Amino acid sequence: MEQEIEKLDESLTGYKEKIPPVNKGTLTWEKELIFHGRTQRGEEVDYDATFQWGCSPTETLLMSVAGCLGIDVVSFVQKMRADITKFRIDYSGERNLTPPQYYKSMELIIHIAGEGITPKKMDRAISLSQEKYCSVYHSLRKDIKVTVKYFINEEEGK
Repeated sequence: MEQEIEKLDESLTGYKEKIPPVNKGTLTWEKELIFHGRTQRGEEVDYDATFQWGCSPTETLLMSVAGCLGIDVVSFVQKMRADITKFRIDYSGERNLTPPQYYKSMELIIHIAGEGITPKKMDRAISLSQEKYCSVYHSLRKDIKVTVKYFINEEEGK
């Protein structure tokens, strides 16, 4: 098993190879402080500074960190020959109260269930995501504190 985990980051194929080198999209002002965003693939999101009609950009940033980490962790753990039956990330972020109101810290709590999932595999998957592969995480400020915890079959792992 040790060798499987060691070879993991050497054998990553699949979704990481399909990342476009340039991302494009359109952000259109609708009214007041409401904007409609559309990606190059047609995915859409509404942004609203007053939280009445859509998400705030900072909410989707935090969700993007969780999404990127989640994709990496699920992919890596599956490649470590574990069978995942449930996966969820609860996330929160503490923001600076004065402009710029950046995130000072983020906490992500992974709830994962299945067979063959061990703390060693989870630690390795999280480490690979944070240290090498999660492009959203690597696009953040370097002074942000990001904490990741996990529960395997609802037993605390870290």
